[in-house]
Amino acid sequence: MGSGPLTVPDDIEALKAALIVEAARAAHVEAELTVAWAKASDDQALIAHQKLHIAKLTRQLYGSRSERSSRLVDQIELRFEELESSATADEIAAERAVAKTTTVASFTRNRPARKPFPDHLPRERVIVPSPTSCQCCGRGRLRKLGEDVTETLESIPRQWKVIQHVREKFSCRDCEKISQAPAPFHVVARGWAGPSLLAMILFEKFGQHQPLNRQAERYAKEGVPLSLSTLADQVGAGCAALEPLLRRLEAHVFAAERLHGDDTTVPVLAKGKTDTGRCWVYVRDDRPFGGPVPPAAMFYYSRDRTGEHPRAHLADYAGILQADAYGGYTKLYEADRKPGAILQAACWAHARRPFFAMADLAENTRRAARGQTPGAISPLALEAVRRIDALFEIERSISGQSAEQRRIVRQELSAPLVDDLESWMREQRAKLARGNDLAKAMDYMLKRWAAFSRFLDDGRICLSNNAAERALRGIALGRKSWLFAGSDRGGQRAAAMYSLIVTAKMNDVDPQAWLADVLARIAEHPVRALDELLPWNWRPKTDLPMSAAA
Repeated sequence: MGSGPLTVPDDIEALKAALIVEAARAAHVEAELTVAWAKASDDQALIAHQKLHIAKLTRQLYGSRSERSSRLVDQIELRFEELESSATADEIAAERAVAKTTTVASFTRNRPARKPFPDHLPRERVIVPSPTSCQCCGRGRLRKLGEDVTETLESIPRQWKVIQHVREKFSCRDCEKISQAPAPFHVVARGWAGPSLLAMILFEKFGQHQPLNRQAERYAKEGVPLSLSTLADQVGAGCAALEPLLRRLEAHVFAAERLHGDDTTVPVLAKGKTDTGRCWVYVRDDRPFGGPVPPAAMFYYSRDRTGEHPRAHLADYAGILQADAYGGYTKLYEADRKPGAILQAACWAHARRPFFAMADLAENTRRAARGQTPGAISPLALEAVRRIDALFEIERSISGQSAEQRRIVRQELSAPLVDDLESWMREQRAKLARGNDLAKAMDYMLKRWAAFSRFLDDGRICLSNNAAERALRGIALGRKSWLFAGSDRGGQRAAAMYSLIVTAKMNDVDPQAWLADVLARIAEHPVRALDELLPWNWRPKTDLPMSAAA
């Protein structure tokens, strides 16, 4: 086929017809690509499963019981966990793409047969309301033929049970057609996990930093054996179901006039080693200046710390960014940047730390008590800390007031202190050698003095970037538990769930209870009212379904 110049018909109807054909062709290509990607993800998960099986058998037959070999199996389990979750998410994406076409065959993963739920688990029968008239002819002469039971494994704190959703079938005496209520919704198609159980799995993994293999061990000890692949399936499906809420949350965060930004390291599993990835966070929190907009946090993952990542995250943002002096942000502050300039607001708490380290009297006291040689106390560092602490004392007195009130107080009380600090610091810096640690700490501030003093003219700006550091604190604590992310897809999935869980905490909402209710409602919830499920708008349902004990 030749590649001649593109010809566009002049007739409007012909253009509409051509557009319809091209849209159908694009949907066809997209469906084929997503199906191919789902098949590839399934193959990768299958290979990882076989490798895990081989590693366990090899260790059982020939391997030592050393900690090193045990950690190697844990690494393979984590890799398999991430691939299994990714394969399920890709399968759901393929099903959605195929539904838009009529010419592409759908793809369904082959999963091993699930074991029946243990008999010792209590059963609770929830009788689904039966039809009162024939769904075919509308008449009411129905007789019961039997019933179908759909079992859903659900979790109640420290208690397990299997809920049996009983859907009675009725036959019409007039037309002999069968009427029956639809099957209950599960996040995973033909699934088995109830929303409370799925919320617990997700919150344990991403909120409590407990990998799925450790969860599986705990569940087995409680008498409910669930395989790693089974749990990973639920994680992939749960994250896919929550994706629409994540996009609403992202739009909310980047609609802010001021953002806090920061990042931290995330070890990522690689071939025979771990790489150092990054987890980025952008926090919207207007509470310090009395803003009525709810707080929220948006996390992203990347394999490295190059500046292209924050530039991509903030590509459509214009406003104020409170962050450290990371060089990757530099291009964001250019005046001719599109869609608009980003103003840098520096963190005084970050600048204070090196001065405090050189003037830490408490640490010297502890060192002396341990019989260690105390470090040298710098009088200049002590003076710098004293001056900076005076600014923080003023900030504590105006926290929560309006932006204009904060600006007025700062102009009256803080501005003279900032001017005196700059004069004093430039005077002392001239007396110090270039390589002196105190000189480096002063240079850090003096080179960015415009960013450090910007808070004086804008009451929305905070004196510190602690809001972003608080959002990242859970990851720093969790690293000791989960050790590393299993893959880049796993890092991205974790960043998405961190966004939802941390935002729920910032709004004083129990993340697990919120996830359970949202997962139970999101399938039938109108898209136009999706904002009702965001943490700050969420109201738990009070109308629980009637149930009958077995």
